Amino acid sequence: MRIWRRPARTVRLRFTVLYGAMFLLSAVGLLVITNLVGLGGTRVSRSAPPGTPPVEPTTLAAATERIAWLQTQLSDTHAAQSRQFLIGSALALAVMAVVSLVLGRLIAGRVLRPLRMITAATRRISADNLHERLAAQGPADEVKDLADTIDDLLERLESSFAAQRRFVANASHELRTPLATMRASLDVALAKPEPVPAQTAALADRLRTELDQVDRLLEGFLMLARAQHGALTDRTTLSLHQLATAALHARTADIATNNLTVRSPAAADTPGTAHDSAWTQGNRTLITRMIDNVIDNAITHNHEGGSILLATTTDGATARLVVETGGRVLDQRQVDRLAQPFQRLGADRTHSGDGSGLGLSIVAAVAAAHGGTLDLRARPEGGLRVVISLPAAAVPAEVAA
Repeated sequence: MRIWRRPARTVRLRFTVLYGAMFLLSAVGLLVITNLVGLGGTRVSRSAPPGTPPVEPTTLAAATERIAWLQTQLSDTHAAQSRQFLIGSALALAVMAVVSLVLGRLIAGRVLRPLRMITAATRRISADNLHERLAAQGPADEVKDLADTIDDLLERLESSFAAQRRFVANASHELRTPLATMRASLDVALAKPEPVPAQTAALADRLRTELDQVDRLLEGFLMLARAQHGALTDRTTLSLHQLATAALHARTADIATNNLTVRSPAAADTPGTAHDSAWTQGNRTLITRMIDNVIDNAITHNHEGGSILLATTTDGATARLVVETGGRVLDQRQVDRLAQPFQRLGADRTHSGDGSGLGLSIVAAVAAAHGGTLDLRARPEGGLRVVISLPAAAVPAEVAA
């Protein structure tokens, strides 16, 4: 059974009611004037009613009787015609009410058409195509003024985004030069022929570790800026299963060190099988970095002897990479903030020497840049479930063959 829903209060609906009411009031006024004029005119232009008049009056009483009969006939005829006129007016009013609503809706749609075009064009413009403009044509009215204002806003946003990209890229590249200089100075100091005190060597190792951390942080800044505001070039068809498997194989030593168990339903299958059908279109560097970050997160923030579940699935329209890790029970409200830069869980993430707080934010930015999403869920038994959804692509012909 269909449930009736109240229509939304849109501007077009309000204009329809307003225009319809105005048309209807005009029709009512026209009918009232017509009734008044018509009914007043019938009193002076009425012809003698049909019927059999009485005999010619020969006396005063007969003349009086004839006059009374004529007046009765005229009154009955006038009443009948008045009823017919009112019925016709009511029908005309009903027809005009429908016509008024239809005309009101058409006129409202015509008036709001430029606004709908502006809304649709504004929705198409995102951070990746801020160079586009509405460029509305037409007279210099309120609608064109609104479109020009939006164009000015888009121009300022484009300038702001471009300045942000230049600042992040220039700052990251400029900071790498002193970092390389400091690293080289440490190496030169430790390579001197005379013995180096133990405290100096320990301090140099600590500084080198911190320099590596800063270098990773700068690399994360560059990757995040490129994913969020950069143009995606060099798109190619990629297999999520193959990239995730390669990331796991590259970290075999870390997995063994932490005594982790990897469970992958697709790991035992060769590429090209039904389990390797999760393909997508995108930039290989960004997607590879996205998957590497997820695998690194699963290894680094897992408990001793924990497990990692890796799976790739597709439903025809969406390709998904699913990574589940073990660990302690997490709060979903805190998990929801992990896709933001510099958000960590607990002291282990806050003081981790390997983490910069940008890993999952880079994952979310890369997924969004490719038209996908990142979903983070705290597992009831402990640990984290990461699901990356990307638009699916057709399996390459050479793989399908």
